[in-house]
Amino acid sequence: HHRMFLEPQEKKRSMKALVVKQAKKTCSCTPAKVKDCVFGFFPILQWLPKYKLREYLLGDIMSGVIVGVLLVPQSIAYSLLAGLEPIYGLYTSFFASIIYCLFGTSRHISVGIFGVICLMVGQVVDREVERAGYDLELSTLPGMAVHANTTSWPLNQTSQELLCDKSCYAIAVGTTMTFIAGVYQVAMGFFQVGFVSVYLSDSLLSGFVTGASFTVVTSQVKYLLGLDIPRSGGVGSLITTWINIFKNIHKTNICDLITSFLCLLVLIPAKELNEHFKSKLKAPIPIELVVVVAATLASHFGKLKETYGSSIAGHIPTGFLPPRPPDWNLIPNVALDAIPIAIIGFAITVSLSEMFAKKHGYSVRANQEMYAIGFCNIIPSFFHCFTTSAALAKTLVKESTGCRTQMSGMVTSLVILLVLLVIAPLFYSLQKCVLAVITIVNLRGALRKFRDLPKMWHLSRVDTVIWVVTMVATALISTEIGLLVGVCFSMLCVIFRTQRPEAPLLGWVAESETYESLAAYKNLQTKPGVVVFRFEAPLYYINKECFKSTLYKQTGVNPVWVKAAKKKAAKRMLREKEMHSGDNPTSINMDFVAEPLGFHTIVIDCCAMQFLDTAGIRTLKEVCKDYEEIDVQVLLAQCNPSVRSSLIRGEFFKEGEDHLLFHSVHQAVDFA
Repeated sequence: HHRMFLEPQEKKRSMKALVVKQAKKTCSCTPAKVKDCVFGFFPILQWLPKYKLREYLLGDIMSGVIVGVLLVPQSIAYSLLAGLEPIYGLYTSFFASIIYCLFGTSRHISVGIFGVICLMVGQVVDREVERAGYDLELSTLPGMAVHANTTSWPLNQTSQELLCDKSCYAIAVGTTMTFIAGVYQVAMGFFQVGFVSVYLSDSLLSGFVTGASFTVVTSQVKYLLGLDIPRSGGVGSLITTWINIFKNIHKTNICDLITSFLCLLVLIPAKELNEHFKSKLKAPIPIELVVVVAATLASHFGKLKETYGSSIAGHIPTGFLPPRPPDWNLIPNVALDAIPIAIIGFAITVSLSEMFAKKHGYSVRANQEMYAIGFCNIIPSFFHCFTTSAALAKTLVKESTGCRTQMSGMVTSLVILLVLLVIAPLFYSLQKCVLAVITIVNLRGALRKFRDLPKMWHLSRVDTVIWVVTMVATALISTEIGLLVGVCFSMLCVIFRTQRPEAPLLGWVAESETYESLAAYKNLQTKPGVVVFRFEAPLYYINKECFKSTLYKQTGVNPVWVKAAKKKAAKRMLREKEMHSGDNPTSINMDFVAEPLGFHTIVIDCCAMQFLDTAGIRTLKEVCKDYEEIDVQVLLAQCNPSVRSSLIRGEFFKEGEDHLLFHSVHQAVDFA
């Protein structure tokens, strides 16, 4: 076998030249570059001129109308979850659909109100409203009229003279947080840190959404029962809320309870039928709208509020409020809370847009998606809206009803506009418990993930554990801490996997040059005098001790002990010599000679080592030196270029010895 000598490539350019070239490229300004920049920032300019009216229009109109019809009751219901007036949910859905249409690169996703984010907004809104001195015990009915003249933000939140009512202060908090979250998302897009979403794995996001869904369901139970208890926020809010519910269960409003039960009886089977006959139905039955209309009529004509004291949606004004900037004084209070909201919002949007793009064979740009979702938060925050992101359920409806482009988003906005201008006040008598039922029923998908656990466990135990840990932490501690726990735990899982990796001895497949694990395969052969060892992880400071101990265990020889035993034996032999010096000098007790080792060479297969750090290089040096002292040579095989250059830079080889790096295990064994 001839030795292979690979000549390394010369580095083409110095770092300075590369930086200069990149700077010239970035700072150059040609008409073509300006055009690309504008078209990249406003994707609508690319697809709208190519819009095929005959082919696309019908599908877009149909899907837009259906999503709009579904969004109306959900927007009102989710406003309740965010602790805000119903009208603000409609504003949010209206603006988000238009803005995403201008900036988004995905053709299918529906951007609007997402339950988990509403919950996170609602928790902060309640905390800030309480901190500002409003009494949460007061009826949390969003029944006050919201007019332009009442919506003046307080100048100083600590002043006793509160300059606007509770509902208007709540939306001030909501819009300020939405603005900050949008700024974070645009900044992430600008600095191209879309990679942050890489740390939010599918199992982590799924666990987070399921855990948050429990909190959402819990926050809505009081409406189902017609109880008037303050929302618990902070750590352990799920448990606190259930304790409060059971303490006050004797105050249950029977009328609300019956209404909730009837709505559940209608909504759940109808939703299941919609899913079951998805392929046969051209469009899903807008059962939520039917329930909302029927419940509103029943409540209005049955005078449920007056007779039974049911809590109702109250006055929903028509038209738009004049735009107002967020309350800059509130920024320090909510800046930290906006970080998890911004990250979850863009992670869900990017993952959904990529999923649908892959399914339909087009590409989306993650950074542009971050700009799009950022502007879907920044611009509407001036129009009394709260935080949005892509929503899976509505996206699936949109896709299945024939959506082809984001033109369907424009149609959805028109449907909501119609409601805003004409229909909204008609929902005055709608019971809140109906809205709570709609919110809970829409979480079926997230809560159904428990069914997939056995399959997930079979596929990957680590992913399942990450899912469970994130879900439990999100539900029992809080949404923000749950997300943080999930991210940290995921990273720890990766570290633990490299901390104690597989490290088998290898055997030779007969009549080939292939070496495989002796523990995994039968009928492998070994070459006498040569041990082949593979370490299946990068060698760095965390696992250096594991590398040594596993190598010593697998080879059955710890060179330090052997060396110590030899020294001990030599000393004893010397003593014996001195004792028997008077007798025959050749009669030395041969028991003291160390027993011979079963091998003379160790070949370390480095194919699975992605990198070495200084601790890794030092460990390899120590291992080689220790084995050398007991006459065992250590050879390295299949090092990748990164490991190879680390070894050369770390002066692993003595002068002219770098030929002892082998390109294959077979070569190293032959050399041995």
